[in-house]
Amino acid sequence: MKIKLLIADYHVTEAIHLKIILQKAGYAVCAIARSIPAALNIVRDESPQMVLLDINFKGQGSGIHLAHTLSEKEIAFIYLSANANQLTLNIAKQTGAHGILAKPFRKNDALLMLGVAAYLQKTLKPNQVLPSTSFDPEGPEFANIVGKSKTFLNALEKVKLAGSSDIPVLIYGENGTGKELIARAMHALSVRKDAPLIVINCATLSPGLIELEMYGYENNPFTGMPEKRIGKLEQANGGTILLDEIAELPITIQAKFLQVLLNHKIKSIGGKKHVINVRVIATTNHKLEYEIECGRFRMDLYYYLNVAPITLPALRERKEDITLLAKHFVDVFATKANKRIMGLSDEALTALNNHSWPGNIRELKNLMERCVLLTNGNIIDTVFLPPGKDTNN
Repeated sequence: MKIKLLIADYHVTEAIHLKIILQKAGYAVCAIARSIPAALNIVRDESPQMVLLDINFKGQGSGIHLAHTLSEKEIAFIYLSANANQLTLNIAKQTGAHGILAKPFRKNDALLMLGVAAYLQKTLKPNQVLPSTSFDPEGPEFANIVGKSKTFLNALEKVKLAGSSDIPVLIYGENGTGKELIARAMHALSVRKDAPLIVINCATLSPGLIELEMYGYENNPFTGMPEKRIGKLEQANGGTILLDEIAELPITIQAKFLQVLLNHKIKSIGGKKHVINVRVIATTNHKLEYEIECGRFRMDLYYYLNVAPITLPALRERKEDITLLAKHFVDVFATKANKRIMGLSDEALTALNNHSWPGNIRELKNLMERCVLLTNGNIIDTVFLPPGKDTNN
């Protein structure tokens, strides 16, 4: 069944161009509305399943006014805009848009954005929001995750809720906040827990090798020898693919990757297409809205991934967890080193709690390992903090 679309744009030439692109791709464009009143009448009479709406509509009413009406009627919509900046993204978030399509329209971009919007419309309930409430994490999935602060527990509640679904998840957080550990917990909570979780570190692979790593190949492209390699997306079939630092994925291959996710089909280099079924979790320490504005990240991929964003607080934002984490790491490394260490002195804990922790949990973990190795007694009374600004100063 064709998806029925309404284009609401007072720029006639651009709207007709977009209509031709969409009709050739199999969409049913019921009309082009050149005013808000006309669009409202068509919505009432034609009941389109999706509306492509100029965000800067002029004349009687506005694009944002129509967006609120569409949200009330639970009709999905995509903004049409000449600017893909943070202001546009903020408006889209506030009004519940399923995407933003940048002008001038290009065929591949238009079809990918429509594909993402159709996926979101099918997958998500209207105005679905993951609640943020405090809870006490239990179960083996959270066994290695330490923290009792409110901000951290709120993030874990979202992890628990998203983990039980199959939607894509984007985890934001500074370096060292434990994004991969959280992603593994989410996989362990999912229905895919008995299938593989495969990691692709986008920051460590060169642009020339990342597609080989993702898709694999039938014949070794470097030696010409008949050597086959299964790509990581295929290795994750039935399970979860974790894209670590997704912002580092070259923009030149983002569209192809998104197409794979939407179509569930993969083609290894030199091979044939075949079906895959993976759940996507991505992490980033970047603000993706800024990366979009700078032209380094695709809007459509952002909308696909940003269904259930989870932000992990920096360690300086969860100071009540510093003592818990420090004692946890001391126990871990003391056991590993076969040492009997009872804990840390009050002076050591005060120093830890006054530190700003630019390296977050990773920095604290490394410091505790070093302290355990260098301590001869039963109590760690000296911590080897680097010189810097304390959080209390």
